[in-house]
Amino acid sequence: MEKFQELGLNGEILKGVADLGFVTPSPVQEKAIPVILGEQNDLVVLAQTGTGKTAAFGLPLLQKIDTERNDTQVLILSPTRELCMQIGNDLRNYAKYRPDIRVACVYGGTDIRKQIREVKQGIHIIVATPGRLVDMINRKAIHIETVFAVVLDEADEMLNMGFQEDLDFILSNTPKEKNTYLFSATMPKEVERIAKNYLIEPQEIAVGKKNQGADTVSHHYYMVRAKDCYETLRRVIDCAPDMYAIIFTRTKNDASEIAKHLQRDGIDCDALHGDLSQAQRDNVMTAFRAKRLKVLVATDVAARGLDVDCLTHVINYNLPEDVESYTHRSGRTGRAGKEGISIAIIHSKEKGKLRRIEKIIKKTFEYKSVPQGEEICRAQLAFWADKIIASEYQDNLALYEQEVYDKFAAYSKEELIQHLVSYEFGRLLKKYKNTEDLNVVEEEKKGKNKKAKEEKATIAYSTFILNIGRQDGLTPKELMGMINKYSRHKGVEIGDIRIFNTDTKFEVEEQVASDMAIDFKKVLYKGIPLELKAIPTRKEGRRRREEHGKERFPAKRERREKRSRKDRRAGELPEKRRGRPGSNPKKPRNFNRSSAGGK
Repeated sequence: MEKFQELGLNGEILKGVADLGFVTPSPVQEKAIPVILGEQNDLVVLAQTGTGKTAAFGLPLLQKIDTERNDTQVLILSPTRELCMQIGNDLRNYAKYRPDIRVACVYGGTDIRKQIREVKQGIHIIVATPGRLVDMINRKAIHIETVFAVVLDEADEMLNMGFQEDLDFILSNTPKEKNTYLFSATMPKEVERIAKNYLIEPQEIAVGKKNQGADTVSHHYYMVRAKDCYETLRRVIDCAPDMYAIIFTRTKNDASEIAKHLQRDGIDCDALHGDLSQAQRDNVMTAFRAKRLKVLVATDVAARGLDVDCLTHVINYNLPEDVESYTHRSGRTGRAGKEGISIAIIHSKEKGKLRRIEKIIKKTFEYKSVPQGEEICRAQLAFWADKIIASEYQDNLALYEQEVYDKFAAYSKEELIQHLVSYEFGRLLKKYKNTEDLNVVEEEKKGKNKKAKEEKATIAYSTFILNIGRQDGLTPKELMGMINKYSRHKGVEIGDIRIFNTDTKFEVEEQVASDMAIDFKKVLYKGIPLELKAIPTRKEGRRRREEHGKERFPAKRERREKRSRKDRRAGELPEKRRGRPGSNPKKPRNFNRSSAGGK
């Protein structure tokens, strides 16, 4: 607590901070608290969500409240109902030992008459969403001409949600002699305009660089075909049994459909989107905060302002259109100094957008392979085993112990474990028994493969024909297996393989070709004796014909030479090559009936 005291906090506020377990101020708190405790200091703070911004402005403003006055002294604006309620609850916890400080939350989706009655009792701090606050100002239910401080929390989010006119109206109704504190994760032009018009020579505090991602968040990506995105999502979730995450989609239809599919696959989840009523939205968020839901599928608009602690992952099922949205998405995890992972599931056409996001947030996305069945099953089994070991022994089970022991007495420890695992994971093991590899080869890997192909192209090959083919059930894999099994040379380089109905042609490197026919003598394939013959290459065939003085097509060559001599004598091509006899080459044929007056 000494460090908070060194920042200028004192008295009952420090007691409230101690009860909350705060020991060391975060970087944004360390920089912002002394400035806000000062006099006539406007401030712009650029910091990611989850860095302790609420305490950064809440603690010093609570200390500056004059409880002898019965009017509104501090106005805090936030983009969403959820964030508004969260800020209000945090302020009440900070002011635990200052019951004389009254805080009210004003937001839409609830009875405005109840909020008006609360405000009329005399409120020192109002936390509000812009739309509802404008409504109450127009009704003369709230008077903000007496405030000495205005906080714009998540300013970029409020502007993204279309609150620019509301903000202008609200700020124009506040006194000129006030302090304005603007907190934002990013600094788009609209936020700069607000700062320029309503802040006076503000100090600027930046925790990290503009638009830069938090250092506590790791960024991963999976690259798959577009049709495999859902299967990839399901495997990623199954491979992290302790996941507590938000999945972001572009549209509310995507959010609804993905949630339905995940529920069908046995994953505890629900969707959050604009079609939900406020009551439905509250129910979903209550279940998610209570961790009765493993994942929440949400759109950017629906998730704006959500403040949920301890998220382990953020999954981008679709990359957002703008970088600011990605910054806010990834900022939902890795909060309060904890580690978090932001995952992007992309297809090959989105690789460029991913690289652009990397440049702006100054972070590198790490490529990950889509989990295979064995990896998923191991992760699930380990998680299940840890839960069993961590479970506490219940004394009330003693009454049934002997009965259970007798039931399982015939089984050894190993057999009992096998039965338990089979019972618990039989369905999972069956589902992931033979999983398909969903990974798309990356550009880097393509480059390596291309290089390998180029190196392979420099190898000289000999071609063979084999007396079995497709109708005998031969596959390329089986052929390569036979070559490696029966050849006296290990690691034989194999070229093209062409399997026809009754025979097969394949290539092997020249160095081992002389021994291939010998190695395959007396070899059977499904009871069929193999006959292997070498096929000479064109170069070898030409060389053999030259050695034996034979031409492959002598008559054809003679006709070609005779025609060539005739053309040279005439000095031109034969008549049949110039066109039809009697045709006029200067008069072009008219193929356009409409231009000739035809229909």
